[in-house]
Amino acid sequence: MKEYTMLYSLFFTLFVALTACNKGKQAETVRSGSNALIHETSPYLLQHANNPVNWMPWSEKALKQAKSEGKLILVSIGYSSCHWCHVMESETFENPAVADLMNEHFINIKVDREERPDIDNVYMTALQLIAGSGGWPLNVITLPNGNPLYGGTYHTPDQWTQVLLDVNKFYTEDLKKAEEYGEMLAKGIQETNKIVPLTNSDGTDAAALEESVTKWKTSWDLDWGGDRGDEKFMMPTNLSFLLNYSILLKNKDYKDHVQNTLDKMALGGIYDQVGGGFFRYSTDTYWKVPHFEKMLYDNAQMLRVYSTASKVFKEDQYREIVVGISDFLEREMKNPSGGYYAALDADTEGVEGKYYVWEETELKAILADDYDLFAAYYSIPSQRMVEDSSIILFRNKSDNIFATEQEISVADFAGLRRKWNSLLLKERQKRTFPRKDDKVITSWNALLMIGFLDAYAALGDESYLKKSLEILDFLQTNCLRENQLIHSYKEGGNHVPGFLEDYAFLIEALIKLYGVSLNQDHLDLAVNLNSHVINTFSDKGTGMFRFNQKEELISPLVLTHDGVLPSPNASMALNLFHLGHLLGDKAFLDRSKNMVASMVPNIRSDGQAYGKWSELLMHISHPFMEVAVVGENSKILIQRLNKIHLPNTLIVGAAEESNLPLFNNRLVSDKTLIYVCKNNTCKLPVALPEQAIDLINTSYEE
Repeated sequence: MKEYTMLYSLFFTLFVALTACNKGKQAETVRSGSNALIHETSPYLLQHANNPVNWMPWSEKALKQAKSEGKLILVSIGYSSCHWCHVMESETFENPAVADLMNEHFINIKVDREERPDIDNVYMTALQLIAGSGGWPLNVITLPNGNPLYGGTYHTPDQWTQVLLDVNKFYTEDLKKAEEYGEMLAKGIQETNKIVPLTNSDGTDAAALEESVTKWKTSWDLDWGGDRGDEKFMMPTNLSFLLNYSILLKNKDYKDHVQNTLDKMALGGIYDQVGGGFFRYSTDTYWKVPHFEKMLYDNAQMLRVYSTASKVFKEDQYREIVVGISDFLEREMKNPSGGYYAALDADTEGVEGKYYVWEETELKAILADDYDLFAAYYSIPSQRMVEDSSIILFRNKSDNIFATEQEISVADFAGLRRKWNSLLLKERQKRTFPRKDDKVITSWNALLMIGFLDAYAALGDESYLKKSLEILDFLQTNCLRENQLIHSYKEGGNHVPGFLEDYAFLIEALIKLYGVSLNQDHLDLAVNLNSHVINTFSDKGTGMFRFNQKEELISPLVLTHDGVLPSPNASMALNLFHLGHLLGDKAFLDRSKNMVASMVPNIRSDGQAYGKWSELLMHISHPFMEVAVVGENSKILIQRLNKIHLPNTLIVGAAEESNLPLFNNRLVSDKTLIYVCKNNTCKLPVALPEQAIDLINTSYEE
């Protein structure tokens, strides 16, 4: 990338000078009717429909207009629950003088990153190349051909005005240099998507994974959990991998780090202590003061992590978190037809977190004689937001320790907590509720299917299996059209063709659903969707899969690293691995292994960005077990097997004859038998789950 450094530095200097996030005095706003966004259904786009800026949605029409008029394109990307997006709208995009400048010199395009993650990924890469980091709102100025010239995040009106003037001057006075810069930056984006394909599995051994985690461990926060940093994200993909890896290796240090992280998050303000569910991230290193938006994908993935942890650690508080997340989603995020909405806003009435924080006088009035004990539990005198007197509820110790210190039985204290939560939740529901983004996003709902299935496995509650099936029914009814997925659904909305993440996560959910339901239809759908991905998304140059079905942006997208969502390529590689075992398809297994082999250098150097790939590498580099339960009681025995967490294990069953290789010729009349297999070699069948678990644990060590 050295060849791009000089030109990057040209605009990096401008970026540093103009993007300091200092809140300016809110400008007077003058609304001048609606713009073209008024016809959209995205809640985020509709929030900008009455700005004086002549916003247009991303479309071929807007792009052609830029080329025909020779104007720069201003692409502004955000999402409905983004606090700083709201701030920049009110301060900058509703400022008439700023709007006039934008309308005169630019074609202005607003993008909902949740509807178009492909556009967001391309231009976020541009911003990261320019500035070294990114965020939202993401504001990019491009040439008429889409090649970027400038990227930044939040700007005050004065900062943004200066950016607009400087970039437009650069474009009009030195077109050749501007085009050269834009072309080189576009090539830089393309470089980030280049993967060297491998046709052998060199390096896919246990040593590579051990090196990765050993290096990663140096960045762990052993006091407060997670990775060290001034802000903390939950990163459930990493927690899932580390927990599995610690069990497989019987490594107490790794296991303790995961448990400490889960404990600290459960106690912290990042978890909604009253209503359940997790907020977006912590603005401090202690998980105490959250950024208050609630996203479906965070809660879907944390549902999975805490479900698994409840099996591993046998902690009641983890089960409570699972129930709390599920109750929150059911109460506040569910579409009546069965899907789940995308997000809840961070802001209420223009104030971040207003719906969730408390005043001390308010709490005293609600809790009456219980207030002193409540205040001690939440350490209220010392737990106030820095900016004002508002109280965020978080804890410093577990319920067992607190109850013991207060000489209250654990059972009695649990009853007190339920009473407090009921009173506070009832009072909170009288407040103005945060804005809700009511899109139903396919990929995020697929992640929630997985979370509910893991909750079903851990808690044995059939309602979680039912919830997963309801999501699938919604997706099949509304998001699956002629055997192809759309990315998000809203009645009357624009339906963008599904991206790789939609297919990858839904296939993963269907494989897991098949494992507990034994319904062949679920596996058949997974196989059909997998075939579509191979035929439509395959990228011959990298051996991976493109994010888009069609290459319509300035760079093809081949996403390999984890972010807030798992890498869709890693998810597809895992799907191929599992389908390869289920179907006996060597080609799937070979492709999966070659994909992860290409990623081994990245896993070695930056393991925390490749947790999903590490999961697959763990499957390949350590003994992987296939458990086939065959017979009329197979579903019951699978439920018992799933009560114990068994990493590196695929558990499936058949109640009747099946042509799948794992079940072929294994049905014995009037018996249900469990076959434990490794590398296509099976041990003698056993009748009890406990016997199978002993065989699995022994095989891990062989």
